[in-house]
Amino acid sequence: MATCVMLRCLSSNFTSALPLLYRLAQLPPSRLVSRAYLLRTLSTSTRLSSALKFTDKHEWIRVEGAVGTVGISKFAQEALGDVVYCGLPEVGTQLAQTDEFGALESVKAASWLMKMTIANPKELDALMDEKAYERYIRSIED
Repeated sequence: MATCVMLRCLSSNFTSALPLLYRLAQLPPSRLVSRAYLLRTLSTSTRLSSALKFTDKHEWIRVEGAVGTVGISKFAQEALGDVVYCGLPEVGTQLAQTDEFGALESVKAASWLMKMTIANPKELDALMDEKAYERYIRSIED
């Protein structure tokens, strides 16, 4: 069930890329290598991240009604590289604001993500908007 929720979440992010994916299927394999980066760039476009709230641990949350979708930032994706394992909590698990709830593991590092019901929307006020998160990234890169 949790996997289905995650897949629905991921597939909705790529809806605008479907025409491009169809065109890519028509290309010879030798040209697909250089185009794969373009698809990754689409997944982190400004349109998708405009309503996100960020933590200083490089996670984000997008809230639609009472449902929050949690993921990791572009910065974290680049640090992780290829994901080799994804562990998610059982559906219905109750969590406090700072609880860890799953794991993403790669050959480089590990992180976590999930989709959850928001019990206390005021807790979102402590998170950064996209501009504040970009300033935070610049401050740790300097």
